[in-house]
Amino acid sequence: MKRYDLRHLKNEFEPRMKELLASHSKGEIAIFLFEIGDFTSVQRSADVVKECGYELMNSLKFNEVDWTIVTKK
Repeated sequence: MKRYDLRHLKNEFEPRMKELLASHSKGEIAIFLFEIGDFTSVQRSADVVKECGYELMNSLKFNEVDWTIVTKK
């Protein structure tokens, strides 16, 4: 299991998220933390997970501005 903090990328987290997902092997779990802003990034992150062939295991609001998702290949 690996955890990635993408909050510093603000609304431009998708390319880095795709890169990190591509580096994982089957069965490995990845946890991503990113800023939610206007909540469109929540749907975009779910779309990236599906596009990369991963399963979205959990998605939750971490605090007032951050969101956490858990994925598995």
